[in-house]
Amino acid sequence: QVQLVESGGGLVQAGGSLRLSCAASGRTSSRQAMGWFRQAPGKEREFVSAISWSGGTTYYADSVKGRFTISRDNAKNTVYLQMNSLKPEDTAVYYCAAGSILGASPIVYNYWGQGTQVTVSS
Repeated sequence: QVQLVESGGGLVQAGGSLRLSCAASGRTSSRQAMGWFRQAPGKEREFVSAISWSGGTTYYADSVKGRFTISRDNAKNTVYLQMNSLKPEDTAVYYCAAGSILGASPIVYNYWGQGTQVTVSS
C-alpha cells in the first residue's frame, strides 16, 4: 500500500504561481510512476501531468504545457507540480496518483491522494 498526501493548494490571482507537493509513504520502495490529475466542479477528472520513477520521462496535458512543471525527489518520496501563469480555468481539486505504469489515463494508477483545492481568481 502507498499513501499519498497532497499539499500546497490555495487561492491565487490569475497570473500567479503555486507549487503542489505530494508526499508518499508506505510501500515507497516500489518504483512508482506519479501523476497529477484535477477535477473541477461538474466536470470529469482530467489528466494534468505525469512523471516516471526516474524522472526522465514527463507528460503534460496540452492545457498546461509550458506553464506547469512536474518533478520528483525520490529521496524524499515527494513529487511536485510547479504551476505558473495560473488561469481561472485551472481552478480544481488536484489529486496525485501513483502506479506501476506511466500514463495519462487514471486507470493505470493504483493509489490516490485526497486532493488539494486550487482556486484561481480573475
